Amino acid sequence: MSQHAVERTIGKLATDEEFRRRFFENPAAATWEAGLPLSVVELEALSALSRAAVTRFGQSLDARIRRLSLAEAPASPAPRRGQHASGERSDSGTENAT
Repeated sequence: MSQHAVERTIGKLATDEEFRRRFFENPAAATWEAGLPLSVVELEALSALSRAAVTRFGQSLDARIRRLSLAEAPASPAPRRGQHASGERSDSGTENAT
């Protein structure tokens, strides 16, 4: 048994939404892929955690210590009228360049 692996798994469950999703779908695969060597007993105990409680706890953490999830990432703002996505103005802009 490895207390260190248990603690790392709990931390990852709290801070990494993607890992949390994979863990609750397939705990053995998710922990193995993450390099977390858990015994059968440890895996069983962690699998019994409430997904809702772990999710609530993770969401209550300051965003600066959570792993950014692509599903959570804010979409980049749409370009303003007369502006390309790169930020450059187009020739059809309303401002005069004189």
